[in-house]
Amino acid sequence: MQITAPVLIKPGEPMQMLDLELDEPRYGEVRVKMVASGVCHSCLHAYDGSHSTTPTPIVLGDEGSGVVEAVGEGVRHLEVGDHVVISWAPDCGGCHYCHLGIPSLCLNVPPFGQTYGSGGVRFHHEGKDVYHYGPATYGPHIVVPEGVAVKIRKDYPLDLAALIGCSVTTGFGAVVNSGGVTAGQSVAVFGCGGIGLNSVQGAALAGAYPIIGVDVLDSKLEYARQFGATHTINPTTQDLAAEVTRITGHGVDASIVAVGSTQAMAQSIEILAKRGVAVFVGAVPTGAMLTVDPRLFVGGERRVVGSRYGGGNPAVDFPKIVDLAMAGRIKIEELVTKRYDLDEADEAFRALAAGEQARGLIVF
Repeated sequence: MQITAPVLIKPGEPMQMLDLELDEPRYGEVRVKMVASGVCHSCLHAYDGSHSTTPTPIVLGDEGSGVVEAVGEGVRHLEVGDHVVISWAPDCGGCHYCHLGIPSLCLNVPPFGQTYGSGGVRFHHEGKDVYHYGPATYGPHIVVPEGVAVKIRKDYPLDLAALIGCSVTTGFGAVVNSGGVTAGQSVAVFGCGGIGLNSVQGAALAGAYPIIGVDVLDSKLEYARQFGATHTINPTTQDLAAEVTRITGHGVDASIVAVGSTQAMAQSIEILAKRGVAVFVGAVPTGAMLTVDPRLFVGGERRVVGSRYGGGNPAVDFPKIVDLAMAGRIKIEELVTKRYDLDEADEAFRALAAGEQARGLIVF
């Protein structure tokens, strides 16, 4: 079928709205008519050239939602009309980590820019291939393997469900899964954008106290307070370490770094209490390196862990998060700062880079 989508031709330059050919679903694949796509920092890094390995031309987008409109042979769990949230984690279904229920660590990930399953691409322009950024949710229609289209209940707003595809699941899971935060523990969240705000509300739901939002923008700190932060620190105007000590007395039990800054990562370790854990979530620029005093680990049994997709399983976590949102335990609608039309994707990236929004939402 023919679709029109924004295509990144060269990093640092505006995307072009191009007419693309979309292949029919192959064995085990479905075609999804997209309803909405979140505007994610990972895609911003591809857009502005921070991630130099991004192939072009490419359709961006790694979180979204839609309705199944066609199924290929061999599809077992989805049918036309199902509401789905799109996962960016491939699921070969047969490797060690997929069997463990951790598809984000799948050993059989296709080369960057190619689709999951049988590989290759499903977009074409004038006879030439166009790459996919993960599931490429900026496409108004996409073809993906059945395993990355997670069925959800139909009584939840499908446009809001798009944010569950990355930012909500990643931020929430970084606290409750990767960080293992429990009631009464203290938490600091570095970077109060889309993922960080979900870490804040994940900490609140877990019963953490105090919850400290850390950001260089006061506007983001105000968002953090709305989502459950009990304290906030702007390290450009306040002494971060001194403020953390004042608030907690001895450091935080967990620090979540939801921004791709090695400086923030180093600071997140330095403010840990003994036996505290720093959880790294943010995507750093290509070639970035981290320097830290190793005595912090040995002397106080501090730990650092990475968190990819919140350390969970989208097939289990997406429906669970929808239920929590329906019950009013997680805020999702409040995350949406502005909605954009598809041809406004460049403006959505500009606003994201400027720190003007919690989460932008492209609505088809």
